[in-house]
Amino acid sequence: MTKKILAIAVAALWLVACSPAVGSKAWCEQLDKKPKGDWTADEAGNYAKHCVFGNTTD
Repeated sequence: MTKKILAIAVAALWLVACSPAVGSKAWCEQLDKKPKGDWTADEAGNYAKHCVFGNTTD
């Protein structure tokens, strides 16, 4: 049981580490490809702040 929990935790951390940093050009491009109906409120706000108004972190 402990090995399964550890494996799930490691997999979750690995997936998070693979995503581009919020506000980076890669993140903006990734969100451009995602349907806007699937965006979260946080994604929409960060997209407006970083991608529309030009405050990218790259």
